[in-house]
Amino acid sequence: MSASHPAPTQASPMNVIGRPHPRVDGALKVTGAARYAGDHYLPGMLYAVPVGATIAKGSITAIDAGVAEQMPGVRAILRRGSFPPLGRAELDMSSADTTAILDEFRPPFDDDVVRYYGQYVALAVADSFEQAKAAADAVRVTYAAETPDVDPALVAEAMTVKSERGDAEAGFASAAVTIDQRYAMAPETHNPIETHATVAVWEGDALTLHETTQGVINHRNVVAKMLGVPAERVRVISRFLGSGFGNKLWPWTHSPLAAAAARTLGRPVKLVLSRAMTFRNVGHRPRIEQRIRLGATAEGKLTSVQHDYVNATSILDSYEENCGEATPHMYSTPNLRVTAGIARRNIGTPTSMRGPGAVPGLYALESGMDELAVALGMDPVELRLRNEPAIDEGLGVPFSSRHFQECLRVGTERFGWSRRDPRVGAMTRDGLTLGWGVAACSWIAERFASNAAVDLREDGTARVACAIQDIGTGTYTVMAQMVAERLGLPTDRIEVALGDTRLPAGPVSGGSMATASLVAPIHEAVAKAGAALIAAACAAKDGPFSGSRPEELDFVEGKITAKTGNRQAMGFDTVLKALGMPAISGSGSGTGTFMAPGKPTVSKHSFGAHFVEVTWQPETARLRVARTVSVIDAGRILNPLAARNQIEGSVVMGVGMALFEETHYDARNGAPVNASLADYVVATHADAPAMDVHFLEYPDTSLNALGARGVGEIGLAGTAAAITNAVYHATGVRVRELPLKLEHLMT
Repeated sequence: MSASHPAPTQASPMNVIGRPHPRVDGALKVTGAARYAGDHYLPGMLYAVPVGATIAKGSITAIDAGVAEQMPGVRAILRRGSFPPLGRAELDMSSADTTAILDEFRPPFDDDVVRYYGQYVALAVADSFEQAKAAADAVRVTYAAETPDVDPALVAEAMTVKSERGDAEAGFASAAVTIDQRYAMAPETHNPIETHATVAVWEGDALTLHETTQGVINHRNVVAKMLGVPAERVRVISRFLGSGFGNKLWPWTHSPLAAAAARTLGRPVKLVLSRAMTFRNVGHRPRIEQRIRLGATAEGKLTSVQHDYVNATSILDSYEENCGEATPHMYSTPNLRVTAGIARRNIGTPTSMRGPGAVPGLYALESGMDELAVALGMDPVELRLRNEPAIDEGLGVPFSSRHFQECLRVGTERFGWSRRDPRVGAMTRDGLTLGWGVAACSWIAERFASNAAVDLREDGTARVACAIQDIGTGTYTVMAQMVAERLGLPTDRIEVALGDTRLPAGPVSGGSMATASLVAPIHEAVAKAGAALIAAACAAKDGPFSGSRPEELDFVEGKITAKTGNRQAMGFDTVLKALGMPAISGSGSGTGTFMAPGKPTVSKHSFGAHFVEVTWQPETARLRVARTVSVIDAGRILNPLAARNQIEGSVVMGVGMALFEETHYDARNGAPVNASLADYVVATHADAPAMDVHFLEYPDTSLNALGARGVGEIGLAGTAAAITNAVYHATGVRVRELPLKLEHLMT
């Protein structure tokens, strides 16, 4: 692991950004003062436990709640017909204030048809959690069951062309060297330590939700539509989140269900999902099958790239894992074709999981590139260098910034790649066989529309507010850094308010776009607060700047200063005290670029390269990821400590993706079999390799004034491919289905 860096005790003016800062909210978390959604207790609160279907396909013929309803403390067993039907929240992305996105569109209790195991069919509500759980267990549901389809072999309903140029088939047919391989990934399930939770309380016709969400504004809008109330009558609060990895990005059916129960019973209701429910009801990365066909000249120049992928989805919802996102721009080729399809299964609706699309897509593409390098007898780094595009050939526009070749070259030096013997199994150390692998990574760099407000206070502190949320990635800290940088203050003088829909509308925390989305609104809010202070100072009859005109003054580093002359600059706190004002405010906004209409003028992406060493001991069948080097081109790094933590966490997650994570479904009833942390294996500290993370510092001001791009997901892209490429180098076994199993290597 990379060593932590000590935080500066005092930040000098304009020198906060780019320095390592520990989390400003860290003390609250380690002392237990941070309150998560499930920590809230309200007077008169009831507890709810859902009843999940025990079949994956069929219909409900009867629900017998007689015994459950007579149990101590039970207030109600709610099911279809217990309250007015919930509405359907249609997709809406018209503005930051009205965005309404979700993955599972069917409202809970909408009909008696069961489409996946665990689908909510009733809700037990009682005075205590234990009473609600006992009542839920006592509910007897009768079904007309049918055989579910959870077959892992995927056949698409239809294939859709996602990107195309030239003649991919002809380019492949005429190539001197070709590879044509299929790659598959098992379903993966998000397992944040904090499971999903909702605390719902009504005050008249106004609803407050304490919620586990990666998007308070979006969550508010979805729930308001489902409940049929104005959005301004719904408040969503999520000040701390125990991670999410994407499955808390969009609302799931338990949240409106808890709200409906609270409205029906006239009492606050808390609903916390069990770990098993997180495997059934709140999304997962679906099973994905991909085919990669690459053609190249004898010199290693790509003549054709074909990438076809199919992912499983639920019966009603058409979730598509955009595996071809990076393929059109990653390498130069005159001929390319990317197609996509879905296959419906009796499973819960999939959703975004850290690095959706590009992460599984680059596993296949980068595995194919390694196989092509072997077929060419060429170093895999050199193959990538020879196919560097001058522009984004998928869009036909230049890159805003691309330093992928430097990532490769710096990585080879830091890793010691020049010592690599390309022969399979030829490298050893301490009785272990070594394998060295490499893979590229890429991730989109966009921003969402956002708003922010900044208050300057007479005590020399400032407050920044935005209805964004900190999902554990350090949003509290980077917001404090941005304001501290503009005001010349240490970060401990900045109060950060977030995670509440009563604040200025902010974006979802997803797609590695949160930080980039905050720069413009925060900068504008600081500037407007300064301008308001100047205006007030000039308007005052008796004050340090009375008689001055606003155009004669500037607000720089938290001080009002004259543009000309030797007049002494004065801090905002001194000015506010002189004016007798406790505070002054400014607001700012920023536009979004993600999914903006029209063709972009530049292609905005981050790039990088992962180098991996594995050790293999065939006598004991022991495989280990020993060390990694990750070189990342992600623009300006605002907080190197937090950014490094993000990449390291991604790499460890990549170890899990390559070697451990797999959700199994029972073919008889469609149930996730290994629905617990005892049976679903994730990478732990013991599995973490020695990690070296290096950032190239090339600010990309096409996205924001600070030149920053996100790093939350790029570290996972390519990691699994680098691992399996290293495994091939060590063992000669080409693993084309994740997770890798030891029996693959024992042939």
